[in-house]
Amino acid sequence: MHQNASTFLDKSDKKATDLGHRQTINYNIGKYNTAVKAGKNQFSDLMTARERAKNIKWRAIEQLDKHLEEFESNLTRRGGKVIWAENAEQVLEEILAICKAKNCKSIVKSKSMATEEVHLNSFLADHNIECVETDLGEYIQQLDGEPPYHIVTPAMHKSKEDVARLFEEKLGTPPNLTPQELTMVAREKLRQKYLDAEIGITGANFIIADIGGIAVTENEGNARLSTAFPKTHIVLVGIEKMLPSINDLALFWPLLATYGTGQQVTVYNSIFSGPRQEGEVDGPEEMYVILMDNGRTNILADTEAREALYCIRCGSCLNACPVYKNIGGHTYGTTYSGPIGSVITPHLKGIDNYMHLSYASSLCGNCTEVCPVRINLHELLLHNRHKAVEENHTSGAEKISWFGWKQASLSRRMMNLASGNMKNFFMKKFFTKAWGDDRELPVFAPKSFNQMWKDRKK
Repeated sequence: MHQNASTFLDKSDKKATDLGHRQTINYNIGKYNTAVKAGKNQFSDLMTARERAKNIKWRAIEQLDKHLEEFESNLTRRGGKVIWAENAEQVLEEILAICKAKNCKSIVKSKSMATEEVHLNSFLADHNIECVETDLGEYIQQLDGEPPYHIVTPAMHKSKEDVARLFEEKLGTPPNLTPQELTMVAREKLRQKYLDAEIGITGANFIIADIGGIAVTENEGNARLSTAFPKTHIVLVGIEKMLPSINDLALFWPLLATYGTGQQVTVYNSIFSGPRQEGEVDGPEEMYVILMDNGRTNILADTEAREALYCIRCGSCLNACPVYKNIGGHTYGTTYSGPIGSVITPHLKGIDNYMHLSYASSLCGNCTEVCPVRINLHELLLHNRHKAVEENHTSGAEKISWFGWKQASLSRRMMNLASGNMKNFFMKKFFTKAWGDDRELPVFAPKSFNQMWKDRKK
């Protein structure tokens, strides 16, 4: 078994039996479910809205090369600079080069899963550049030295008491502060950071081809502050975030808000289409957009898996997944967790090292049911499993075992030859560790139904 898979199983075992963790997650996801149910009421025909969104993303991904060139042309016309990065190493090199050119010592960053993907914070720290997370959830995680737990709500696994203890330990605040008081402490700590930073970094929820702009959705206003005060704005965004037209936002912003947080629309929705123009009073002097591949063209090349690139990172599949709700986000050991993470990570980081994630699913289909752009996530998990077998990433022993199981299952004679006692012995011998540590093994009857029917009918 690969080391990543072994670590995943060990962590899953511990987290699944952590009742405190389960209680916190179920409470937070329960509040999310209530909000989403109310948010959906803004759509007169929700299924049609989701189908239209899927079709728009289909067109965007099928003609991604043309849209990316159109985006570059339009942004460059307004004074922005576009950098193409094939992998994480190129992303880090380009950002470091910009930092050195600006003699940068301090950066403010608004939440970006793309920067988490390339481990930007630790890289900059190694070069003596401070990079401060400004979104409250990310700021909490940075204080605690942890990566985000969830795509949308990075500190979902922490209760308000956990955050109060963390602030007391790291910031010296009084214990038992209320959530409102904790927020004010974070705001006070971060305010000076905006003024001191030479560079602001954001991600992007969408790239808009026809205006050469990027769209950022948030609830705290920190992305606006991170781009208004520093003289340089760097955007790191995956190439799959493409929308053909600014008019598409009228559909995608409400969908993202509803499925992400249960709102009709998020508090702040911003479009950046270049640096400060003549006559404008604020904004950065320079704007760089780094278009990151980092394995996305691997997904694009797989015509069946390509659908995964439609994802708008709302996090709804994580909240719906029974596996995620039991083992949590950190157990996956990847930037993107939950069903969408299990689908895309083997393509982004190598199927040999991460094929085990495709089995971290009950295949209940709830992830597909809740996806706002109707990605067939559970079918893509099966596609990954099939791909792993076809490309010989599974062991010979596993193949022989499944072949034997298949032959036995297809033969009524063989099934009847194995008595109940023999089946029970087989289960205890081979499945006690995998299944029976926390659950009772199933007990087979002495005779199968087929045998009992034959005995009854003579």
